[in-house]
Amino acid sequence: MASSTVGIIGLGIMGGAIARNLLAAGTSVRGYDVDAARFDALQPRGIAARSAAEAAQGADVVLTSLPSIAALDATVAGLLAANVAGLVVAELSTLPIEAKEKAHAQLAAGGITLLDCPLSGTGAQAVTRDLAVYASGERAAYDRAAPAFAGFARASHYLGAFGNGSKMKFVANLLVAVHNVASAEAMVLGMKAGLDPDAIVAVIASGAGTSRVFELRAPLMAKGDYAPTMKIDIWQKDMAIIAEFAKSLGVPIPTFSASAPLYDAAQQAGLGGKDTAAVAEIIAARADLKR
Repeated sequence: MASSTVGIIGLGIMGGAIARNLLAAGTSVRGYDVDAARFDALQPRGIAARSAAEAAQGADVVLTSLPSIAALDATVAGLLAANVAGLVVAELSTLPIEAKEKAHAQLAAGGITLLDCPLSGTGAQAVTRDLAVYASGERAAYDRAAPAFAGFARASHYLGAFGNGSKMKFVANLLVAVHNVASAEAMVLGMKAGLDPDAIVAVIASGAGTSRVFELRAPLMAKGDYAPTMKIDIWQKDMAIIAEFAKSLGVPIPTFSASAPLYDAAQQAGLGGKDTAAVAEIIAARADLKR
């Protein structure tokens, strides 16, 4: 979509990678972030916008990648102030459905259509365009946004009514939480047994016990290098959302609930700024594994 312009609000690990991939695809990008360092890192690429409202001006589609409900509320206020009726906004974050529904109603009053489009994938996957978009909302708006999705994701799925995208993301992230802890257990067990960590990664990845999460995070566990693609501090927000969603439906989630204390322990151990793969360090310490 080289002739189109995409606004991006939120240039963190995910939003920054998306911006770079859209630029590489020939798309005109206008980006904004409240963090000056993130903004400055992309400013030489010519995507400077001084506010959310300015990022939306002249854009065909705006993508929002935000860390909190407060950030979404502030972004909605900025977009409404921009007077950009007819705009399509794809909200890519993992946030409570109720918060997105509130934003949907507020933007609709200003003639702006909000799509609920959380992403499946890590920051590392975002760099290589290995993301999936779980899109929901008005079909015509999705069709307008789809070319932008093609610039940064390997797949996009239209899931119908607004909110279905988030529901699917909660299901996916439940599995991610469990698979990540299971991968950590397996890696620590193998290493404590004297197996070479790199051999564990290679052999398990070739067999029935593998998962996409194992293949992404077991190499980090093998090296003990937890440069974040999803920080534990941010992941804790997702864990709370999933737990509340399941509770509201009366669905027991025993394996997910069993995984939660490992993430809590990692955060309490000062690993909150590390990748979620760092739960392996908690299990290794409890196993008295000397790395």
